[in-house]
Amino acid sequence: MSMDISITLSDSDLALFVDGMKSARKKVDNLDAVSIVGAARKLLEDTRCKELPDFVATRLKHLETMIAMVEDAGFGLPAADRDNVLAALTYFASPDGLVPDSVPVLGLLDDAIMIELCALELKHEIEAYNDFRKWRENEASRRSLNTAELMLTRVDWAEARRAETIERMHRHREESYVSGTWAPVLFKVR
Repeated sequence: MSMDISITLSDSDLALFVDGMKSARKKVDNLDAVSIVGAARKLLEDTRCKELPDFVATRLKHLETMIAMVEDAGFGLPAADRDNVLAALTYFASPDGLVPDSVPVLGLLDDAIMIELCALELKHEIEAYNDFRKWRENEASRRSLNTAELMLTRVDWAEARRAETIERMHRHREESYVSGTWAPVLFKVR
């Protein structure tokens, strides 16, 4: 039997998480990007063999995506966006969260909530990255290569999307001509 539980975070609850993030940033202020990502990756490794509630396991997948987004040279996150993702990851580099991870059942709950808050904050970046990865994987499959062999970048992805959009526009125009639902009035079509 599964059960839905809804958690509403009040302004004071959110302030607690914001303060937790600020405190974590102060504690790891001297860490570089590699150390921050390494600490977030360690959290993932420490939880791999543990039986976790689905709520936590699902959020840890978001954490994996944030790490991959920072490390993916092909995606090439602009510096300001990369800094935002790294700022989100600093919470997981701090030695202690709101609830220590060693506390049974609840230990990773604050991490899961923080991941959820970060994922909401980085929603557009995560969606774009997932779209890019899916496109890159499809391109690799289409070319019978693995993604590591295929050096595609965000620029290639943007160009492919532009070409797809233009092709779709032309296809729709042609379909309109064939079905007779549209005929040019203001100009002559060649």
